[in-house]
Amino acid sequence: MDWLIGYGVKEMISTGTCGVLVSIAENRFLVPVKALRDEGTSYHYVAPSRYIDIDPKMLRLIEKTLLAQGLAYQEVITWSTDGFYRETKEKVAYRQEEGCSVVEMECSALAAVAQLRGILWGQLLFTADTLADVEVYDQRNWGADSFSFALHLCLEVLNTLEKDGKATDF
Repeated sequence: MDWLIGYGVKEMISTGTCGVLVSIAENRFLVPVKALRDEGTSYHYVAPSRYIDIDPKMLRLIEKTLLAQGLAYQEVITWSTDGFYRETKEKVAYRQEEGCSVVEMECSALAAVAQLRGILWGQLLFTADTLADVEVYDQRNWGADSFSFALHLCLEVLNTLEKDGKATDF
């Protein structure tokens, strides 16, 4: 991300899978509004805090694009962690109590880089695996049906930005 910013990129969007901590069907699109910082990278970019907010301008742009496509989506708080083998039953319950609906590995770090560098960034997640009930295995296809469409949606977000003007207009 730093490398792209160094070459002049001013707007970025990321997409990828997430695990759900609450009951959400597979292949649903989610828009993280803030991330719980449980990884190491973000602390090298912005001051320590429990959460990091996602740029509200990019949130509006992503939501505008999803609505224009007639897609249902859900705003979520995500738990960003690089210790996925430590997603224990107790930690999952604690993160649920903190309001986290999903877990992934990059959102808080990418938000921190964007914040420090002053670029517009947001993320579109789609559900893959589940930790909502660790006692009952839920066979899923790891979000395989959403990968291509998620990339298409990200391009549409950037096209909307280009057509409608600067993100400050949202």
